[in-house]
Amino acid sequence: MSKFKKLYRDFFGLKEQTNPSTLPKFSDEDIENLNKAKDAYKEMSTAMQGLSTTLGESELEEAQLVNNLTDYRGGIEYVLRDPANAQSVAQEIQEWAERKGFTVVKKTLSPSGKIGYFYFRLGQDPALESQKLQGYLAQKPELKHFRFNVKQQAAKKPQEKI
Repeated sequence: MSKFKKLYRDFFGLKEQTNPSTLPKFSDEDIENLNKAKDAYKEMSTAMQGLSTTLGESELEEAQLVNNLTDYRGGIEYVLRDPANAQSVAQEIQEWAERKGFTVVKKTLSPSGKIGYFYFRLGQDPALESQKLQGYLAQKPELKHFRFNVKQQAAKKPQEKI
């Protein structure tokens, strides 16, 4: 084994530390600062535990994402901050979608111009499509919020277990 140690020492220039006096020494001030940081961490963790116990289960459910990737079935409904931009925002979304290979089947705007709707043809990988759409729409400052929703489609009845 000493043959390998010598080989590594020579190649990498490693030196074994045999003298404990060469180990780093910590001053009393360093140890005191470390203890203060440790106490601050304990206080913070107890405060966080207290905060998590005051939140109810309902608040935690509301904080989850509204749009799950599996909810995408081709329809996107969005709400604009300013209805005056309705036509330009719809045109931007349509141009981007066509550039990315989406086929727009239906496009509508509400009479007030505040709510818009796109229906795209589903492709081979709906999960990837929903990721692309969610990423693009989430970064648009003109949109207040959006959701995956297919208008005028009957809700599926839950299947009964046999």
